[in-house]
Amino acid sequence: MTSVDLKTQTPAARISIWGLRVLMAALFLFAAAMKLTGQPAMVAEFATVGLGQWFRYVTGLMELAGGVLVLIPRRSVLGAGMLLMVDAGAFVAQVAVLHMDWLHTVVIGALLVALIVIQRRNA
Repeated sequence: MTSVDLKTQTPAARISIWGLRVLMAALFLFAAAMKLTGQPAMVAEFATVGLGQWFRYVTGLMELAGGVLVLIPRRSVLGAGMLLMVDAGAFVAQVAVLHMDWLHTVVIGALLVALIVIQRRNA
C-alpha cells in the first residue's frame, strides 16, 4: 500500500488526513465494540439480516482491524479500504433487509473514499 510521507505534505493535508483517520477509527472502533460485546440492538439487527450471529462477530472484527489499521500511516489506505467494504455491506443490508436509514452509510463511504484519495494523492 501507499506510504504517506509527512515531509512532502502541506499542513492542511496532514490535518485533513489525521482528522479523517481519527474520525473513522473512532466511529468504527465504537461500532466494533457494540457488535463484539453483544449489545442487544446489534444482536437483533444481525438476527434480522438472517446470516447468523457469526456474521456479527466477523463484521465486528473487520471494523476493529480496519479501525486500528486506519491509524497506522503505512496501512491506513488498507484499513480505509476494509472499512469501505464493511460500509458497503451495511448499505446493502439497510436498503435490502433492514429498511433503515441508509444515508449515513453513504456519508461514511464518501469520507472513506476521500481519505483514500487524499492519502494516495499526498503519498
